[in-house]
Amino acid sequence: MDCILDALIDLVKLIPFLFFTYLCMEYLEGHLQDKVGNILRKAGKSGPLWGSALGIIPQCGFSAFGANFYAGHLISVGTVVAIFLSTSDEMLPLLLSAEIPAVTVILILLGKAVIGLLIGFLTDFVIGSFFSNKIKATDIHHFCEHEHCKCGHNILKPALMHTLRIGGFIFVISAILNIIIEFVGLENVTAIAEGRPVLGVLIACIVGLIPNCGASVAIATLFIDGVIPVGTMMGGLLTGAGVGLLVLFKVNDDIKENLIITSIIFVTGLISGILINLVLL
Repeated sequence: MDCILDALIDLVKLIPFLFFTYLCMEYLEGHLQDKVGNILRKAGKSGPLWGSALGIIPQCGFSAFGANFYAGHLISVGTVVAIFLSTSDEMLPLLLSAEIPAVTVILILLGKAVIGLLIGFLTDFVIGSFFSNKIKATDIHHFCEHEHCKCGHNILKPALMHTLRIGGFIFVISAILNIIIEFVGLENVTAIAEGRPVLGVLIACIVGLIPNCGASVAIATLFIDGVIPVGTMMGGLLTGAGVGLLVLFKVNDDIKENLIITSIIFVTGLISGILINLVLL
């Protein structure tokens, strides 16, 4: 029951972000259309800059925001990568509550944002042209068709339908993950890495991929308790995009694209964490 309750609480926190996302998408479809498409196409190259800045806001809902906008063909692949890498999830309030020095917290946030920005731009430059999800205003209809809703002039109803569909999916998966975590324990998995910097980063990155806000909380807690070094924590937090990857696989039809994005996130977290440990340890 506690696992189900925790999943419900996470969902309640996420609902406003999901609903706001869908309201924005419906507004873009019904009111701005080609004008917004032209603006987004012109500003598309700077997307990772805005994505990395947006991601550091301490709520896992922004990764879902990015996943939905990418599935709606409104942002580039580099932009969604930047959002996933920089998102601070629930880590920030946890570090602040543990009285971690403000300078350390700021450096962690800036580090994630800078890495997200650089990898986002690099992703767009290297593989952006090969992805089918190019920025198009009219392609938001694809998302509505995917969710089988009847979108019209009333943006509240279709936005609510999208929110309920995705929210229900997230709740079921999160509840299952919480039950698994309750019996296995994230701490038992990540504690294996104590004293093993490279292995520690690898395990932390795998844990970070778990599409649940609890993953970043567990990783940050282990850092606060001195169990893992900062590089290991950074690796896990870079791959930890909250429910963003879960939403991405739900709303984006191209599984190959989803797997490539996930691979980019994982490799970035792994290499970054190892390098930080080598420099600081």
